[in-house]
Amino acid sequence: MATKNEATFEEHLAELESIVRKLESGDVPLEDAIAEFQKGMKLSEGLKKTLNEAEQTLVKIVGKDEEESDFAPEQKEY
Repeated sequence: MATKNEATFEEHLAELESIVRKLESGDVPLEDAIAEFQKGMKLSEGLKKTLNEAEQTLVKIVGKDEEESDFAPEQKEY
């Protein structure tokens, strides 16, 4: 859970989307574009880490006998 000083996954994702829109507009001076790109890369890395951690959590499922078992690839539905 995010603390008061820590943004949520959704807030970081929204910020990254805003950066992408700004950079795609092409109306950003080069120096600002570089800074925004670097900020976006850091956000992207953090979001990827969070998603990987969430995936690892979801890889374990509770079986009928309430024991954890590995999530079989054939069970994955996207």
